[in-house]
Amino acid sequence: MAIRVVMPALEMAQETGKLVSWIKQEGQTVAKGEPLLEIETDKAVMEIESPGDGMLAAVSAQPGAEVPVGQTIAWLVLPGELPPVEDTPHQSGRRMSAGPETPPPAAASQAAAPPAATQPKISPKARRLAKEHAIDLSRVRGSGFGGEILTTDILAFVEAGGTPAQPDLQTLSSTAKLMAERTTKSWTSVPHFFVVREVDASALLAARERLLPEIEKAFAVRLTHTDLLVALGARVLAKHPRLNSAWTEQGIRPNQQVNMGIAMAADDGVVAAVIPHADATGLGEIAVQRRDLAERARAGRLRSLDITGATFTISNLGMYNVDAFSAIISPPQAAILAVARIADRVVPVDGKPGIRPMMTLTLSADHRVVDGARAAIFLQQLAEAIEAPGITLQSEI
Repeated sequence: MAIRVVMPALEMAQETGKLVSWIKQEGQTVAKGEPLLEIETDKAVMEIESPGDGMLAAVSAQPGAEVPVGQTIAWLVLPGELPPVEDTPHQSGRRMSAGPETPPPAAASQAAAPPAATQPKISPKARRLAKEHAIDLSRVRGSGFGGEILTTDILAFVEAGGTPAQPDLQTLSSTAKLMAERTTKSWTSVPHFFVVREVDASALLAARERLLPEIEKAFAVRLTHTDLLVALGARVLAKHPRLNSAWTEQGIRPNQQVNMGIAMAADDGVVAAVIPHADATGLGEIAVQRRDLAERARAGRLRSLDITGATFTISNLGMYNVDAFSAIISPPQAAILAVARIADRVVPVDGKPGIRPMMTLTLSADHRVVDGARAAIFLQQLAEAIEAPGITLQSEI
């Protein structure tokens, strides 16, 4: 029995999906659960698995097409089986049959074809001059034979006050558009306030060096400062349910899980990949998950479950030598932690000047959910955990 392949809905309120590519080509066989196609939603490019076993047939949507959710875009059939006859907007009346399609009459094809765009005739010298002045040639009337644009036409256009052509705009992907919309909405509608704290990172550096060989041997992954901050932050966050809550129009909703989002750079923006139950996940597993998420974020292969459900986010720009920054909250989360680089600074040590590796933390919080005192206490306890990580992680260090 033929199996329908439809454009899936991966997010709430999703109306369409953009087909990026078919991983399997028409005529190839595919097993249930194998990657079949890639689609782009508002958040990321995601692989879609095959809904069953069979041969891919009657593909009706090509890469680049925007397809409504739920619309049939292909069928999976058994050997010798024909896909059902089904007309959809992307099939344009195409019949699913075993025989070849009858081509339309030549006259009809020509009538349906759009008129070809014609390039204006222009002399080489006039073209160079137009390029120098950034002139849109479609706005210049040629005085030469057959309407050819001459050098004198370009000069006359410039003298008449002709304006240069506008530079091409850079189009945004769905992910970049959504990021722009959400950050604008968050910044303009969420009452942000910021709490800043400098932390001595000596113990954090020592803990990483001590654990690095052990984690690498057991999990084949390098432990990073971000991994330690995720583990420490999640365990402290579990003691502060208000910081782990969400703002809704009905009121404040506490989250039952501590799911840590990690801001990661992608090709066309920033995504927050999620490590679920981070407060109960060991350092090695956090490092493995973080590496896997980072690799798939760079490749544009994050899945829907990888980027949904975060209850708190950490954004670490320390690797870019940033001294301090403030991050924008990702609603409905109540807060986000901005982590800057670790750098040696002169600070008081036992009443005397000393050099310590210091790190600046900036907590952005939603004042509708969190007041200044709660934010300050959370940041204080997080600083204490960073300065004595062994106490917070106990047997893990």
